[in-house]
Amino acid sequence: MDRTEEIMEQGTVKVPSFIFRDRSVAVLEALVEYLVDVKKLSYHEIAVLLSRDDRTIWTSYRRVKLKRKGLIKNDTRKEQ
Repeated sequence: MDRTEEIMEQGTVKVPSFIFRDRSVAVLEALVEYLVDVKKLSYHEIAVLLSRDDRTIWTSYRRVKLKRKGLIKNDTRKEQ
């Protein structure tokens, strides 16, 4: 049984808290990015773990990658 199958069987994944340090991305985006890039989980596997739709996971991953490239600005501060 490979690591992905083990994760899916257990239903849990250990995630280091430092991935949430970057406040320019949403929590879900940071989590999805970590699970795809580091843990090598598919969008469907992440969706099952988080009880979300596959499309939500795909959208979150796409948005975080665009933010990292600087194509999307995420400034939540109100202009004064």
